[in-house]
Amino acid sequence: MLGRAANGVYWMSRYLERAENSARLIDVGFHLALTRGNRHSQDEEWKSVLTTTGQLESYRAKHAEITGPQVFNYMLRDRDNPGSVLAMLENARTNARMVRNSLTNAVWETTNEGWMHLRDLLSRPARETNLGEVLGQVRRTVTLVRGALEGTMLRNEVFNFARIGTFIERADSTARILDVKYYVLLPSAAWVGSSLDNAQWDTLLRSVAGNRAYSWLNAGAMDARGIARFLILDGQFPRSLVFCYEKIASNMAGLAKQYGEETGAHALLRQTGERLHRTTIEDIFEMGLHEFLQDFLGETLHLGNAIAADYRFIE
Repeated sequence: MLGRAANGVYWMSRYLERAENSARLIDVGFHLALTRGNRHSQDEEWKSVLTTTGQLESYRAKHAEITGPQVFNYMLRDRDNPGSVLAMLENARTNARMVRNSLTNAVWETTNEGWMHLRDLLSRPARETNLGEVLGQVRRTVTLVRGALEGTMLRNEVFNFARIGTFIERADSTARILDVKYYVLLPSAAWVGSSLDNAQWDTLLRSVAGNRAYSWLNAGAMDARGIARFLILDGQFPRSLVFCYEKIASNMAGLAKQYGEETGAHALLRQTGERLHRTTIEDIFEMGLHEFLQDFLGETLHLGNAIAADYRFIE
């Protein structure tokens, strides 16, 4: 299972998660732009989406202006954009095909069929009138593959590598969204801890599909500290940093049991996981939210590299 197969399942899951995260950001950007009263505000929303996904520089290298249709087509289907949603799902399919003998038929078929359906939908540029259908297909594909993994796979090393890939990618995405959008929404440092327009903070939560869960837990009260606490430290929310690291730890423990030993990556995982569980939101804001998240992103990148090295992933 080591090497080529581990690499395939791990990256299949990461690409699927990344595609879903991009689709959610496009959906939020589109609905926010519709509510803005002028062209400048709409363009700023799309600029924020590009910034969050790290695609602003590559987009500007190709397009002189930031407009909604250009942005969402660039992020969905542009052949010159290796980070497009279509490219991510194609990469997931390629990795799944490479390790097809390690996957159940249900996992392979949902991955393959989802990619083919989206390829057909995006054979021509998306329009505002069918954008919802395209984004729905992305979310549906990822949900079906995830369900097939959960419902049909043995709880062996294949399953563990798939889950580790999913939650490393998810933790990275949540941290980046919180880091970028927090500073886009917050007009100045003087507003830290204060209350701003609920619609703005609701936007951030919608980016990680957490608006309803947050409302249930916090009676709808929107504030910077509460949202940061929810997305970083709330172990009930499946996209929080703490939740993701708990799941990574569970599946890494499964690998240690299957192979009879731990690796250096286990020590790195414990170090970051213990720091997350020890810290409080007061500690985070005292350190600086941006600084905390940048440290976390660096540690998560280091962990992913360590797992790849320890289990001899193919470059």
